Parts: sequence; structure tokens; C-alpha cells
Amino acid sequence: MKNHLLLLGCLMIISCQPTSTLFDDALCIENITTIDAINGLRESQTVIIKAGKIFKISPTSDLPLSPENDIVDGTGKFLIPGLWDAHVHFAYMEELAPRMHDLFLAYGITSLRDTGGKIDFVRKWKAQSLANPTTTPRLMIAGPLLDGLPNVYDGSDPMRPPLSVGLGSKEAVEQKIEELDSLGVDLLKAYEMLTPEQFSAATALGQEKGLKVTGHVPLSMDVISASNAGLNSMEHMRNLELSCASNAEELLQQRRQLLSEGRQDPGGVLRSRIHQTQRATAIENYDPKVAEKVLQVLAKNQTWQIPTITLSTAFTELPFATEEWQSSFAYLPDSVEQRWKQGIATVAAQEKTTFQKNYSKWLMNMVKQVHSAGIDMMAGTDTPIFFLTPGRSLHEELAVLVTAGLSPLDALKTATLNPARYFGLEQELGSIEEQKWADLLLLDANPLEDITNTQRIRAVVKQGNLINREQLDQLLAKLSSEK
Repeated sequence: MKNHLLLLGCLMIISCQPTSTLFDDALCIENITTIDAINGLRESQTVIIKAGKIFKISPTSDLPLSPENDIVDGTGKFLIPGLWDAHVHFAYMEELAPRMHDLFLAYGITSLRDTGGKIDFVRKWKAQSLANPTTTPRLMIAGPLLDGLPNVYDGSDPMRPPLSVGLGSKEAVEQKIEELDSLGVDLLKAYEMLTPEQFSAATALGQEKGLKVTGHVPLSMDVISASNAGLNSMEHMRNLELSCASNAEELLQQRRQLLSEGRQDPGGVLRSRIHQTQRATAIENYDPKVAEKVLQVLAKNQTWQIPTITLSTAFTELPFATEEWQSSFAYLPDSVEQRWKQGIATVAAQEKTTFQKNYSKWLMNMVKQVHSAGIDMMAGTDTPIFFLTPGRSLHEELAVLVTAGLSPLDALKTATLNPARYFGLEQELGSIEEQKWADLLLLDANPLEDITNTQRIRAVVKQGNLINREQLDQLLAKLSSEK
């Protein structure tokens, strides 16, 4: 009888022990803390990745793994969605473009939004992305800036490479959009020299074709009229200050007069003249009540903002002047590294103007107001403009967003879930959930405690492919050796 009871007890113990699970052809990250904008922070999770997607997420205690699995120990580490840089330019510096995909991936940026460049050139890098989805960031492209005449980025000097097309009529705008749509662009970018008629044609045709229209508010328009016409998002908050001044209507009429008088001037010269005439005055005449009305319209129309704060405050903050930042130049071509270091020395030696100081303060304050108004934002940098290293600069943008008043989780949202939502991909990307693509970052420290911990990357997972720290370092070393 005692032997029977002993046997029964042993059987009960065995039956109560959880069965370990074997997942064929899977990557298992065990005992990890996951963080995303939908689910917040979840401790002690096991994430199973199969066929490039997140197959299963479970508390580690509920899912014991067979030791035969391919297991990554996530103890003490943090898993976040792969990051987006929502404002880049592959065509701005063509000699740097062949390195950009690798640089972005090495810094944990797994998706990109190219906001302007020659269509044949940017299509080449999108094709590379599509052909190598497990080793190359996802790339969404706009093609050239849709500008009026005279156009700004006309190739007239190195600061204004030929990123735009100058379009002289409403019909020309529509024809160009038809062409770009046939070539597979993912969005459209409208620019500052468009007339109101051209701009409205662009937003109407974009909506018809399911293409978001982003850009700069045309100088011939104010922010409210551009938003009401269907602008889906604004880059750099460009020209927002002109519409938030107590004399905004007067400034608009003056801009239209300056545009009329400057038709024979190069586009870049004309735009600079208008900005130099008006921006400082607009900041000096900033009116909180006028700004509140503008932000209410942007919120109602869901006109998103990509503030690129690092770029826009760079003259006063000089983020690129640090030794740590310039260490990233080792991965750039020698010619670029030397030009950038010389340029930084020149900028750093210049006395900061009153306008630059005032604009930086205004922008930081406005970012906080935009967030408080419930207007969605995306993190973007404008790399490689103004010494902004591809990949490295996105982490700086997240830090500056937090300085401006966003929580670390909200800052992460601007570089993960929001870009996915912008492109209608929220069922595929942007958070750590089952059946979504496994674009992930494994971090050594908690970014909710310190947003700069997004830089402490232990591994990148791109569509299920784990690239560990050693492999990331080898990728950077290869870039450094190919100078």
C-alpha cells in the first residue's frame, strides 16, 4: 500500500511539472522586459520569433523552453520595436548614400522615410531594401520635392542639390504625381514655392491615390489654409512661426508680394530673402492665442508634425561639436568626414544671433504645445544635412524630444508606432505584438529611465534576423576600413 501511494505521489509531481516547449526554426528571447507604446513595460516575457514575425509572447513563467531551442537570454535587458527615422535624404549627398543603409541598421533604425530626392536614385535604395529585408532597413520614398517656379533645390550649389522639380502649372503638378505614382512612391512631398492652386491639386490627387502629402507650408499660404487643403504632415514645423504671429495676415500679404517681385531670382535666393525678412519678426510677434487657433486646426485635421528639433536648434546647441558625436564620422567617406569637421569648426566659431537663440526657444516651447494639443508627431532628422550622421542623429532627436517635454515612452512612440500608423502599417509594425514583423532592438538598459539608453544596443532583429553586438561592430568596422 505504501509503495502504491509513493508511486501515485511521484506521478502527481510529474504531471504538475510544466512541459518544456520546442519551437522549430525559431528565435526565442527569454526573460526579457518588453517596452512599446501600446503595452507599456512588461517584465519577464518570452518572445518567440518565426518566419520573420513575432509568433508568440508569453510570461516566461508560463512558457518553459526546451534547451534545444535557439535561446537568447534577456535577463536584465529590454526589448523595444525597431526605430524609424522619418525624415532622411539618400540623394542629398550621393557619395554617402551607399553607406546609409548599413549605418542606419547599426544604430538600430530598421525603417526609413525618405523625404525628397531624384526618383531614379532613391528607387535604387528602395530596391536594395526590398531585395534584402532581413539585413536592410525598410525604405519608404517620396521621390523629388514638388516645387513651383523658381524651385529651391535646383542643383545650383552643393547646399541645394537637385532634390526638387520646378513645376509651372497645376497641370504640371498633376502630371508629375501621375508619373511618381506609376513609379511606386509611398508618399508625396510638397514644397515652398507652390501656388495655392498647385498645392490644392497635389493634396487632392494624393488623397485620390492614397498617397500622404507631407512638406513645407508654401510661402504663398498660411498654415491653416494648407492644413484645410489636405496637408497630412509638416516637416520641421517649417513656416509655422509665420502663422502664429499677431501680424500673420500682414506677413502673408508681404510674402505674396515678395514672391511676385522675385520670380526671376533663383528659388533658394528668393526663399532665403523671404525668411530673412519675416522669421525674426514673426517670433517677436508670437501670439499664444493665434497659435492656439492654429494648433486646434492642425489637431482637427490630423496634420502631423515632424519637428526635426536637433536640426532646427543645431546653431545654438551644436550637438555635432562633441567628441562622441564626431567619433561616428569614422564610418563616413574621408571626403565627407573632413568637410564636416571643417564645417563644424566654422559654425562653432560663429557668434549665435539673437534670432537663432529666440527661434530655438520658440521651437522647444512649440513642440511641447503641439504634443499637449494632441497632434501626432514622428521623429525625423534630415540626415545627412548639417553634419547629422545617419543613425546616430535619430537617438539625439529622441533625447531632445524628451527635453522638450515628452515622456520617454511618448518619444519612443514618435519613432515606432506613429510612423507605422502614418503609413497604415500599424497591424504589421510599431509595437511588440504577435503576428507583427520582428523588427526589434535588444537594449542593455531601460530607455524609460533614460532615453539615451536607446543607444545601448546589444542586438538588432530585422525581420527575424538577429544581428548581435559583435556583428554590428563588424559592420561598423567594415565601414571604417572602406574610407
